[in-house]
Amino acid sequence: LGVANTAKKGVVPQSVIISFYVGAAVLVITSLFTIFRVHEYDPETYARYHGIKESDNQEGGGWIELLKKAPKVFWQVSLVQFFCWISFQYLSTYATGAIAQNVWNTTNASSAGYQIAGNWFGVLTAVQSIAAVVWSYVLAKVPNNHHKLGYGISLLLGGVGYTSIFLIHSQGFLILSFILIGISWAGMNTYPLTMVSNALSGKHMGTYLGLFNCSICLPQIVASLLSFMIFPMVGNSMPAMMLITGISGFLGALSVLAIKETYVK
Repeated sequence: LGVANTAKKGVVPQSVIISFYVGAAVLVITSLFTIFRVHEYDPETYARYHGIKESDNQEGGGWIELLKKAPKVFWQVSLVQFFCWISFQYLSTYATGAIAQNVWNTTNASSAGYQIAGNWFGVLTAVQSIAAVVWSYVLAKVPNNHHKLGYGISLLLGGVGYTSIFLIHSQGFLILSFILIGISWAGMNTYPLTMVSNALSGKHMGTYLGLFNCSICLPQIVASLLSFMIFPMVGNSMPAMMLITGISGFLGALSVLAIKETYVK
């Protein structure tokens, strides 16, 4: 397309600048679509829908108190989330460098090969997103009594995908890796909130789901802090960090076995 992938030292490549502008435009458009098209229940309708009183959401809403009363599945799914989001944090941090080293044989971030690896990672991320959309349709057909199976298989395949980045030295074969990661991504976005929501009565639902979002951000903070210890331990090797990513993905899949789903009518 005639867009430069490289630039002088200290200058951001044109491809990166355009990517950020396109991403910002998509974010603004999708946010506006949500604001204008998604309508919330008023408190009276919400209470009637869940079979509770309006006053139920105005009493005992302190977040510490709510966490004490949180259903067990809240914590069980949070454990799965912990490992899953560590994997995604390390994927976004180290995958480009791992691909550059394994496929383009370079660790020099200013080299043309490294920039090409970065662009290819962008393509692979798109492949991941498409795979996630397709797999989401598959998961939508999974019966309620098989949620754990769908969740576990999705995360297991993701663990294979992460680990394969450590092993693969072929540009083309990485497409399969990111298809598997996309399958995991679909599971991560389909099941956690569903399982937690099913276990809630409707009382303080918004607060509980807001607290549950901590199971996304806290693991990434932990992963970032741990990387200061883990990265030197693996010889500052980005491919090796993808092996760590895979191990975390497998632990996430294994943790699904601990989930005991509950349904509140």
